[in-house]
Amino acid sequence: MVEIFWTQEDGSTVKVEEPCKNCWIKMTAPTEDELNRIAGMYGIESDDIRDALDEEESSRIEVEETYTMVIVDVPTIEERNGKNRYVTIPLGVIITKDTIITVCLENTDALNTSAWRKSRRFSTHLKTRFLLQILFQNAQLYLRSLRVINKQSEEIEKNLQESTENSALIDMMELGKSLLYFMTSLKAMQNVLQKVLNTSSIKKYEDDRELLDEVMVECRQALEMAEIYNGILNGMMDAYASVISNNMNVVMKVLAVATIVLSIPNIVFGAYGMNLAIEELPLAQLPHAFYIIVALSILFSVLVLWYFNHKKMH
Repeated sequence: MVEIFWTQEDGSTVKVEEPCKNCWIKMTAPTEDELNRIAGMYGIESDDIRDALDEEESSRIEVEETYTMVIVDVPTIEERNGKNRYVTIPLGVIITKDTIITVCLENTDALNTSAWRKSRRFSTHLKTRFLLQILFQNAQLYLRSLRVINKQSEEIEKNLQESTENSALIDMMELGKSLLYFMTSLKAMQNVLQKVLNTSSIKKYEDDRELLDEVMVECRQALEMAEIYNGILNGMMDAYASVISNNMNVVMKVLAVATIVLSIPNIVFGAYGMNLAIEELPLAQLPHAFYIIVALSILFSVLVLWYFNHKKMH
């Protein structure tokens, strides 16, 4: 899908039908025909636009003769194991002399036009500011997503305190994957921002430098939050792994003690069950020999159980 926006002289931004000078071309999961048409219209390599549609594409900035392309990762939601999880997908921003083009597989909140079009600071004519506004919106989107991940982590922690089910541990592992995606993408975004600062092909005005500083602060804050949450999550995983291991050791100790205690009657009953002469077996000739042997077996078992209990072995 291709949408085209243009800022009028009165500062309002409207949607137009055809590309024009100083417009914004928003491409969301474009078809091959749409991709080739826009690429041919502005002298852009088709492969450069396709790069922004590759889920495995890394963040970077490329400077060509007629355009500059910036690719960053944006957070999005996908379904994994029947639940919504955060991942990242690339967002391409191509700045030419006459227009700015965005390319993404999804209609991401980083390109929330409904909020931007109400702002007088937004203009499709100011391409550098437009780029920085996209990056700023993206950094804030990371922050909002991290807060959601933190709340999900707290819910999982409450569930694990009640019972260590496999589903809760799997949920925790999935959150760890999301945080890893975020940290990798935010570090790459920091590198892109630094290159934007040092790239002469992207014109920077005095008003834009303040916005660039804000973007870098937001990105750094998001990265720090992701690292903190990841550290907490890893600590929780290690703690609950230790709890599970300790519980397993306790169960094994109890089973070992039970095996030893129950083996005593088996040994006694096995001895008396052998094919020997009755007069050769102790207590065999007494009137109540069966009950005496059973009582002695129980007594020995109780004594062994008391011994283990005294030694804190179960």
